[in-house]
Amino acid sequence: MLTLHCTDRRHATRRRILQAGSGLLGLNLPGVLRAEATVRPARARAKSVIFLFMFGGPSQLETFDMKPDAPENIRGPFKPISCKTPGLLISETLPKLAALSDRFCILRTLTHDFNDHSGGAHYVQTGRRWHVPIGGGFSPTPKDWPSIGSAVEWDAQARNSHREIPGYVVLPNTLGKLQEKGQYLRPGEHAGWLGKACNPLTTAIEKRDLQDNPYWRDCTDEELTFQVQEQSSRAQIAPQRLAERRSLLARLDDRRRLLDADPAVAGYDRFRQRALGLVSSDRTHRALNLREEPTAVRDRYGRQLFGQSCLMARRLVEAGVRFVTVHYDACDGYSWDSHVHNDDVKQRLMPTTDQAAAALIQDLHDRGMADDTLVVMLGEMGRTPKANARWGRDHWSTLFPALLAGGGVRGGSTYGKSDDQGAFPTENPVRPEDLAATLYWSLGLDPELAVPDAEGRPTRLIEDGRPVTAIFG
Repeated sequence: MLTLHCTDRRHATRRRILQAGSGLLGLNLPGVLRAEATVRPARARAKSVIFLFMFGGPSQLETFDMKPDAPENIRGPFKPISCKTPGLLISETLPKLAALSDRFCILRTLTHDFNDHSGGAHYVQTGRRWHVPIGGGFSPTPKDWPSIGSAVEWDAQARNSHREIPGYVVLPNTLGKLQEKGQYLRPGEHAGWLGKACNPLTTAIEKRDLQDNPYWRDCTDEELTFQVQEQSSRAQIAPQRLAERRSLLARLDDRRRLLDADPAVAGYDRFRQRALGLVSSDRTHRALNLREEPTAVRDRYGRQLFGQSCLMARRLVEAGVRFVTVHYDACDGYSWDSHVHNDDVKQRLMPTTDQAAAALIQDLHDRGMADDTLVVMLGEMGRTPKANARWGRDHWSTLFPALLAGGGVRGGSTYGKSDDQGAFPTENPVRPEDLAATLYWSLGLDPELAVPDAEGRPTRLIEDGRPVTAIFG
């Protein structure tokens, strides 16, 4: 295998790898792609990413970019409290995170112009604009760009096809499954045209009824099974049945070879093998068993669904998963999409987020996992600077914050500045392309990585994305 040792990413672009592979070694496309995947940025430190996705769009003005001197209809109902980061104003509703601000960086200036939940969810999880226009759809399609997690899974498969543990997991459900009647499954977390073999392995948690919101109440152990979506639990599959399945797969080897030329069939087969490995793996089965955690640790995260999902993410990373997405979904039709004034933000959303995120950051630190685990927390948009007539805030994608902790991020810092109304970046804007490049860079993947599309052509996952390396150090 061709390996390029580079201290400067600019000297290891896709073009140079293609030139080296084809000119010196006569590599075919798969070989070139595997060679490209070996390039590693010099300063990358993270082994895993935990991506906390606050669907609906938390307000920048009620979280990490407060404007206490702005007019009343802009500054909002909450006051800032002291923290350990100079110049950072954190909401009084996030006291646990404020006490840990020396362990994370607030990136204030995420910005894009796709002012739509589904399109925004796709954009921030892939680094690419969604091909569906605003208002043109809600659900994922086979033409979607691959998520960052799916690219990580592709890289893991290229390096080791016999892994016990998946490279990419989504918790606690596919985004949208708990929204209303589950009719709006959202794009962004899937593999899209990269193929279903690179889709996440997703767990499933059910609601009690249509009005239930497990993110806001304590959940029982009977609910928190985190079964693999559309797969039987390991306990439900007898060893003999697993052996029979493996035997059947072995008997089909000859027939499968005849179908290897079909990318869709080959991709399905890899997905089936990976799913079977998950069900039968002792290592993964133990990671999915929350009951192994001490009661005090589980209480620290909060017994609500988001807190327990964050704890599950830590367990999966500990077991070797490289990318875990945890959704804070909108079960009530609003949640973070807070268009109307109510007490949900103050009494439910903020406390459960504060408790779970702070516990995760502290837990990773206590276990010695913080240096090589990057935590990212953000929504797909922010909220309008001016409140509406119902004293809620509407969609606003041109400015919203992200919290980043661990993985070599400089704690107690901020990046970027916004105007005095919390409407637009005034210094160091960061686009979803830049965020994706930053996550790839942090994991040691070249931000210019190209993978084969449906026709087998090398395709760059992001264009013109620049890693925000200034927040690391």
